Amino acid sequence: MQLRTGDPQAIGGYRLEGRLGAGGMGTVYLARTASGRPIAIKLIHQQFADDEEFRIRFRQEVSAARRVSGAFTAAVVDADPEGDHPWMATTYIEGPTLSQRISQDGPMSGAELRSLAIGLAEALRDIHRAAVVHRDLKPSNVVLSPEGPRVIDFGISRAADHQTLTMTGRVIGTPPFMSPEQLQAPREVGPESDVFSLGTLLVYAATGQAPFDADSPYMTAYQVVHEAPELGAVPPVLREVIDPCLFKESWRRPSADEVLGRLRELPDDLGGQSQSPMKTMDVQGADDTRAAKNAEEAEDTQYGPSGAPARNGRRLRRRWRTVLAAAVAVAAIGGGVALLKPGSATTPSTPAGRGTVTGASAPLPDGFRPWRVTVVGGRQGITDELRCVPRGDAVYCGGGGVLAVRLRVSDGKEVWKRTSPGVPVQGMHLVGATTDTVIGYRTPGDNSDRVEVVALAAEDGRALWSARIGTHSTAITGQTQDAVLVDSTVLSVDASLTRIEARSAHSGNLRWATPFPSGSECAPLAAGDRIYAMCAPRSELRAADVTHPSVHTVDRETGRLGDAVPLYGHLRPMGEEDGSLVLLEERRQGTAFSGYVDVVLLDPRTGRTKSHRLKDAYAGATPGVADGTLYFAGATGLVTAVDPATGKEEWSTQTSVESGSGPVVARGVLYFSSGSGRTVALAADGGSELWTTNPNADGLSGGVGASARAAVSGRVAFVAASGNTVFAFDTERPPKAG
Repeated sequence: MQLRTGDPQAIGGYRLEGRLGAGGMGTVYLARTASGRPIAIKLIHQQFADDEEFRIRFRQEVSAARRVSGAFTAAVVDADPEGDHPWMATTYIEGPTLSQRISQDGPMSGAELRSLAIGLAEALRDIHRAAVVHRDLKPSNVVLSPEGPRVIDFGISRAADHQTLTMTGRVIGTPPFMSPEQLQAPREVGPESDVFSLGTLLVYAATGQAPFDADSPYMTAYQVVHEAPELGAVPPVLREVIDPCLFKESWRRPSADEVLGRLRELPDDLGGQSQSPMKTMDVQGADDTRAAKNAEEAEDTQYGPSGAPARNGRRLRRRWRTVLAAAVAVAAIGGGVALLKPGSATTPSTPAGRGTVTGASAPLPDGFRPWRVTVVGGRQGITDELRCVPRGDAVYCGGGGVLAVRLRVSDGKEVWKRTSPGVPVQGMHLVGATTDTVIGYRTPGDNSDRVEVVALAAEDGRALWSARIGTHSTAITGQTQDAVLVDSTVLSVDASLTRIEARSAHSGNLRWATPFPSGSECAPLAAGDRIYAMCAPRSELRAADVTHPSVHTVDRETGRLGDAVPLYGHLRPMGEEDGSLVLLEERRQGTAFSGYVDVVLLDPRTGRTKSHRLKDAYAGATPGVADGTLYFAGATGLVTAVDPATGKEEWSTQTSVESGSGPVVARGVLYFSSGSGRTVALAADGGSELWTTNPNADGLSGGVGASARAAVSGRVAFVAASGNTVFAFDTERPPKAG
């Protein structure tokens, strides 16, 4: 993933090469040491650097990571937890996470499963010998390197001799892989809690599902505390080792060293589960089965405002109260799920009754049923950026190791897929699709700046044409899209960085080419029905500090540039409002981004600009313009609507979609989604929450900029999630969240 405008060029003397991912608390970058060794640097968001409680947590993370650095973890290379902008550098581990491996290839078996189990037990033994409790063992925190599994992310760990910290009102962890005591008494967890999590991890690796999986995080938490694990599909010899790890009473569980001893005695071939799950799930069928089961178990249950059972006997009500009190919110740097406290959601600031949805009901595509698929592509341990575009009876997706793939709208079946051997995962991007052509671009894996735009036939994925293009859009516009599709025209910059070019999407024929203004370089962008060229002085581009950009309109037919509109500041184009280009001015502290200052409107008809001061800096939020409104999706789930014409907030709504993507509006409904696939629908008029889905993948939620992970066509929503997961559902019958 490329660096964005506002990202530092270096941290602690280490030059940055790109982004690996982002979470609510920080961003992780790929960098190199002076000798060329790749490292991962976690940089904490500025707003948290000023929080003393958080600083204590980060110091403990650095200390814990240093204490356990060894053969089974990521070694700490350098760190500055006391600086104005705290950071930590660790060795970069090449390989997919356990969650990526399972989602792409299905459950493990045989020698592979035995090797994983032994490797994780060895890692846990070494972590506990260093007097550290990890507290967040989960599939996305296990990297499968060529040398064996590595445990990463000590962001919520603690040393045995340190005070356990929890964020105010929250329990730290990830429900399907937490221990009962972590949900009930988080300040008292010890090494035995990690052993319980190890057991859940091994069940997940062997079956593709955690042993306490349920339809909602609340039910998962309940089952962790009260119900027996589901181990029926685990190979019998491994089940005998896992079973004591999952005892509810922590004192009954074996130590990591004892688990390791038992695993070493197992035969090389552990066997596999009785039936491997298919990569395409019939979601509706699964939901119907679970619904029937839940109906039998809770026939007389009534639900109160919090969503928890209000009546179903004293014993069940008492258990739910215990679980909900503990599992109120779960969060961590780079991962975790946050469950809002009952009654704690922020209501919209507009009067009640304004949250309406407009538009008649649209028909579903013939034969449509909700579906979920995993698009298998490259897996190099880098956060994937799969994005999807629906067109007719097909949905086209690209990124995450895939140049483009065509899926059937009705059932998600893969029609064709095209990858590019030798191109890194972060080097492939989907631009868009016409009725007969799919456009993407790719970056070769030789560390050069050579970028190619590629056109594929929509029918069968065959290559139609390709062309070298320039790559400097991020430095000028803050966007990583080096090619833009407008109707049937592809806009880009030539490879020598001298002109803007327009090509036929289907044939690749050059339609026009417009030289840059003297002394400047430009990048094309589209907003509404207009095309613009955003330009910057070459001297500022070379200094990587563009503060005097200019904007030109571009004639669609001839490419002729309109008069320059000079601007000042670190500006980022966002979209259109009532015929005007909307830009955000970034706030900087030195070279570090720290939020937004103003919203700027540029009227292309008059060349005039208007600037309005924002009420908040919205640091850490993802901005985006949809249907003429500016939205900010915050790291903690707060969605705020701002009128670009005045800079004033229209409403704000607290959601459970943390670090949401850019917005999508369809038929009066506003959609946001996270990297986990959790999706929320809000009424565009007023912001009232209509529904929220459960997560559909295990992964980071950030690192997507303003690009949308969700797309809507008619009644169907398509959501791209971490691990190259794509799922589709009827927006009028969305999957119910617990």
